[in-house]
Amino acid sequence: MIPTDSLPSGEDLLALERQCRRSGSGITMASLIGTWRLRATWSRDGTPAPAASAALLRGLGACLILSGEETDGALRIANQVNLGSLRLRFDGEAELTGRRPLLMFSFRSVRLSLGTLTLFERGLPQPDARRMPFFALIGLDREQGRLSARGRGGGLALWMR
Repeated sequence: MIPTDSLPSGEDLLALERQCRRSGSGITMASLIGTWRLRATWSRDGTPAPAASAALLRGLGACLILSGEETDGALRIANQVNLGSLRLRFDGEAELTGRRPLLMFSFRSVRLSLGTLTLFERGLPQPDARRMPFFALIGLDREQGRLSARGRGGGLALWMR
């Protein structure tokens, strides 16, 4: 168990990932709904990302927003960063599959806005089905509001509610 006053290390996440591969994570769609703020990232082998990179992402308020209805099984996904009232947001659809599970997603549009004014909005092409981005969900600590995952590129991430 990771102490509540500290973040897990890359090694902690790698151990959690090994456990998840053996027995699954138990993460459900309903438990993912909400806004998750990016807290920390690590490389494929669990080495911490450069401190400046992590601080920049936190400073920009990088977050993952998941919403949807469990009845139809569809998830909406958004990924956004903010610089004051300037917001860059990607919106799309996601699907939760498998026991681990994988959160497969694709972004349909990108929007740049200043407050309530949309400065730019554009549709995005759909990736080939074999190249879909995903997060392999590793763990969800409901008490501490932490979600950890490995991205398609191999890096590890930790978000907090």
